[in-house]
Amino acid sequence: MQHGDLLQPLPAAGPDEALDTLLARGGVRIERIVSFGQSSPEGFWYDQAEDEFVVLLSGAATLRFDDGRDVALTRGAWVDIPAHCRHRVEATAAGAPTVWLTVFWPAAADEAEADGTGEAAS
Repeated sequence: MQHGDLLQPLPAAGPDEALDTLLARGGVRIERIVSFGQSSPEGFWYDQAEDEFVVLLSGAATLRFDDGRDVALTRGAWVDIPAHCRHRVEATAAGAPTVWLTVFWPAAADEAEADGTGEAAS
């Protein structure tokens, strides 16, 4: 059995986000990410082969999606990002840690082409 506290201890602020893999089992990966004002590099887009569920535990962030949507996240907010839904971290709170909990899992075989809505293709 493993256990811990997602909010303590937090790493010191640095030039890069701090990423800790908390669990990786059966194709599922759970990570804690701590940001201190970081954002994705200009022109960079995540385009992952996995589905991703994100919940913000503290701080604030804005995700930008390739279709022009921005999603503002504050404590407790979550978003389900289908595989291949291009997105980037537009901003995270400066001066205070932003703590993310992310869960990744393989995209379902019948979702060969994600349409960005989070619904399986028919």
